[in-house]
Formats: sequence, structure tokens, C-alpha cells
Amino acid sequence: MMKIEKKITAYEVVDLAAVEAAPEPTIDIEQMHESLKRPEMLIGSTYKIKPPMADHALYVTINDVVLNPDTEHELRRPFEMFINSKNMDQFQWIVALTRVASAVFRKGGDVTFLVEEFKAVFDPHGGYLKKGGIYMPSLVAEIGHALEKHLIMIGLIKVDKISDHQQKILDEKRAQFESASSGTKDTPDQSTGDFPEEAKICKKCHTKAAIFMDGCLTCLNCADSKCG
Repeated sequence: MMKIEKKITAYEVVDLAAVEAAPEPTIDIEQMHESLKRPEMLIGSTYKIKPPMADHALYVTINDVVLNPDTEHELRRPFEMFINSKNMDQFQWIVALTRVASAVFRKGGDVTFLVEEFKAVFDPHGGYLKKGGIYMPSLVAEIGHALEKHLIMIGLIKVDKISDHQQKILDEKRAQFESASSGTKDTPDQSTGDFPEEAKICKKCHTKAAIFMDGCLTCLNCADSKCG
């Protein structure tokens, strides 16, 4: 019970049922759309790509826009892409690729499909292995990997990590393989990563990390196995 110590000057009858039934105020959440004007400042990240057959590296820059800043609905979304290089041989298609990608970013919606589209491009002259033993079917595919890395960083793509139990099994398989292999180098080949030199390219993660153990091809990088 509350005691009123001051003089009552006015009063109003409140319908509690009406108050409880009143709709909550709507929050205007800003989403990505093509009419969104470019802010004066964007947050960006640059990724270096250096194919073994190229004389000069490519630098992929992806700038993000922050929507609904300082609120619980804050979102970071890619807004534009630029690729710079001293090598002018690829200039035309690089400019076209970045303009198309930037236009898709500004449309809004799910833009993660670009990653798989880029990674699926194959060079008719053949691909290459980058540091870490990852097979790249083309330069465009490596740009796709850079975009994937960026979208993972800002939270648009979720990565399923290998459990500690699976990782322990993979480490045991690798140790068994290296002890059973003849002529294994004491120092791993740095051009293909820390995986055994005899490893094959995994069809799932495209990393040169798949080994035969007990008659089953198992990837030491992503744990993909033909035996289930």
C-alpha cells in the first residue's frame, strides 16, 4: 500500500486492458538497399593475392557500411570492392568484376552466393597451389576465397569448426601415416603447408591434405572421409 502525502490536484481513470493491448512502438531498422547513399567514410579490409605464376600481386579491398550504428540492430555489410595491381594485363575483367560485385553488394539481401560463383571459375590453362596446400582453379577463384574470408570476418558466413574430438583423431591418423611412410621429410614442404608431401587434394576443401589410411581417403584439414 502506498501512502499519499501530497494534496491531489488532478486524476485520470486509466483503462489497464487498453494499455496492455496497445501495440509496441515500431523500430525503423535500416537495411541494405541500392538507394543507400555512400557514407563519407567506410570501414575496409585489404587482402593480398600473389599467384605463383604472376609477377605482381593483386590487392583486393572490400569496404563495408555499418547500418544502425550504436544500436542492438547494428549490421556490417559489404558495400564496394576494388582490386589494384601493377599488372595491367587483367585490367578490363578486373574492373568489370569489381563493378558487378559492388552492384550486388548494394542491392542488399544475401550476397554470399558470390563466393561460390567466384570459386567455381576454372582457368583453362590450369590452376595452382597456394601456400598452405590449397588448390586454386583460377585467379578469380582466389578472389572468391578472399571474399569468403571477409564475409566470415564480418559474420555473414558461419564456419563449422572441427570438434576437439575430431581434431584428435586427425592428429593420430597423421602421426600413423607419417610413421608408416618411407622417405618422409623431417621438415615439411613449406610450399604445400604442414601436411604430408604424399597427400592428395581434397575434393571438399581443395587442400592438399587427403591421405589413405586403412584403405580410406581422409582429409587432415576438413576431416572429410569417404568412409563416413
